[in-house]
Amino acid sequence: MIEIDNLTVRFGGVTPIDGMSVVFDSGTCGLIGPNGAGKTTFFNVMSGFVKPAAGTVTAFGENLLKMTDYRRARWGLRRTFQTEMAIEQLTVFDNVAMIHEHSSAKRATRRQDVLDAIEFVGLTAPPKAKVGTLNARNRRLVELARAVVGKPRLVLLDEPAAGLPEEETGHMTEVIQKIPAEVGASVILVDHDMSLVSACCQTTAVIDFGKLIASGPTPDVLRDEHVMRAYLGTETEL
Repeated sequence: MIEIDNLTVRFGGVTPIDGMSVVFDSGTCGLIGPNGAGKTTFFNVMSGFVKPAAGTVTAFGENLLKMTDYRRARWGLRRTFQTEMAIEQLTVFDNVAMIHEHSSAKRATRRQDVLDAIEFVGLTAPPKAKVGTLNARNRRLVELARAVVGKPRLVLLDEPAAGLPEEETGHMTEVIQKIPAEVGASVILVDHDMSLVSACCQTTAVIDFGKLIASGPTPDVLRDEHVMRAYLGTETEL
C-alpha cells in the first residue's frame, strides 16, 4: 500500500502538486488527468528527482522520501518514462542487466533474472540484439523488462504503450496485468488510453491542476461527472 498525505510541490510560483492525499492499494492502480495535471511530477517525487515542499509518502510502511534515489532503486522502486531510456548502442540483455545491478537481487542470479524479465514481457528480439535495431514494440518492451527485473516492489509506468497500435497495446496490457501476481510488485499506471487503464487498474485516482478530484474503483471514477469535465472534455451532466 502506498499512502500519500498532503503532498505539495512548488516550482517558484507554480504548484504542480497541491496538497495531494490518496492511497494506492496493492495490485495495479491508475493515475490519470489532463496534460500538465502533475502526474509526471508525482512520479519524479516518488523517484527522488524532485523534493516536495510538504507531505509524506509511505510505501509498505516505510518513509520513501527519506531514502536517497539510489536507495529507492535498491529498495525496489522501478520506473518507465514517456521517452525511451534504454541505450541504443547496447544489447537488450545489457540494458536490462544495468537495472539489475542497482537492485537488491543477487549477482549470482543476474543472468537468469535478466533472461526471465525479457521472456516475461514477450520480447521477440534476441537478447543479443542492439536496442537501436529494434522496432517500436520491442523497444517499449525493453523499457518494461527494465522495470520488472530485480525483484521490484513498486513499478511506476508512465505511458508505457505510447505510440503503439491497438494490437501491440493489447499485448502490453496483458503483460501489465500479470505484474502483481507474477512479479510480486504493485503498479501505478499513468496513461491517456482509458481502455488500457480500465483493463489493468482495479482503482484509479484523478488529478487536475495538482489536486486530487476523484479516487476509487476505476469504472466509478471514469463515470464521475467531475472527471468527465476535467479529463474527458465534456460538460454534460450525468
